[in-house]
Parts: sequence; structure tokens; C-alpha cells
Amino acid sequence: DLFDGVIQCAKWLAYVGDSLYEFTLKLNRHLNSLRARLGLPYWSLSKYLKGKVKRAVSYVGDFENAVAREARNRGAQGVVCGHIHHAEMRDIDGILYCNDGDWVESLTALAEHADGRLEIIEWSAHMPVPSKVAPAREAVAA
Repeated sequence: DLFDGVIQCAKWLAYVGDSLYEFTLKLNRHLNSLRARLGLPYWSLSKYLKGKVKRAVSYVGDFENAVAREARNRGAQGVVCGHIHHAEMRDIDGILYCNDGDWVESLTALAEHADGRLEIIEWSAHMPVPSKVAPAREAVAA
């Protein structure tokens, strides 16, 4: 939260954003229930909206750069965070930036292998596509 300008400068905007995010999660739950009945895979409305809003994209970039800059100032080689729910692992001016995303909405996590390698796991890529459910049929007694 230290690097989140909205939380630091306009707390009321953070509350509005949180309410809208909760509404989006509920809407997404209903949307994906319908998608499952149609045999379609999981789709994240929140992730889609965040990616489409230019200001949100700019905000994400500013957050990532601020976190990487602070890691460098503290002598760290990298940083792991999850505040903005946007899974990513990349180099920012020599600092390894890792954001695990979130397990609730985007179904992502950050894993460390035994050899020290880091990997973003996207669980939705491992989920089977639901099959269409046929309506129940009544049994006919013979």
C-alpha cells in the first residue's frame, strides 16, 4: 500500500474502487456460471476491464516502477508483491519484479522451484473446459 498513490492521496477513491471491484467480482461470478453452462471456459471480467482502461494500465506501470526503484534503493535484487492483482514477472532496470496476481479473481500464484527458479502459475490454463450439461431425462418404467 505504501506505493499506491490512490491509497496514499485519495482514500475515498480507494473505497469507491473497492466497491466497484466487489461488484465486478459478483457480476463475474454470475457471468462465469452462465459461461460454464454454455461449455465455455472461465473468463475474468475484472482482468479484461483493467487491461482495457488506459489509466489503470498507466497506474500499474507506475506502481511497478516505484516498487522496483525502492528495491534498488534498499540494495535488493528483486521484489515480490501482489497488491495490484496483476500477475507479472519481469526485469525493471536490473530488478526482478514479481507480482503473484491473486488466487481469487485471476487464479494466479507465484511458485519457487527447488532450484530457485520462479514461475507464475495460471490455474485457469490447467482447468478443464466444462462440458455442456444435458437436461435431466425422466426414467420410463417398463
